[in-house]
Amino acid sequence: MSHRSNYTAIWIWLMALMALSIAASVLPVGRNAVILVLFGVAVVKALLVVRNYMHLKSESWLLYAIALVPVAFVILLIIALLPYFVFRH
Repeated sequence: MSHRSNYTAIWIWLMALMALSIAASVLPVGRNAVILVLFGVAVVKALLVVRNYMHLKSESWLLYAIALVPVAFVILLIIALLPYFVFRH
């Protein structure tokens, strides 16, 4: 597989995931399920872009460790603030 066709395949995946995001907004499911799908698709799209377009496939593990620290803080913040948003009246 050539380098150009790999970019094309990733682009097609990104377009398909975008279509899934749009379709999720009209599905007859609850709001929480739609939000979960949207965030899940966003994470997959971000990983595709980072791994393929930003050329991070060959980087060392330290770069990934540095990138995971802010993600861990965001997850902890979401967990800490979740009760406020869930039980707010």
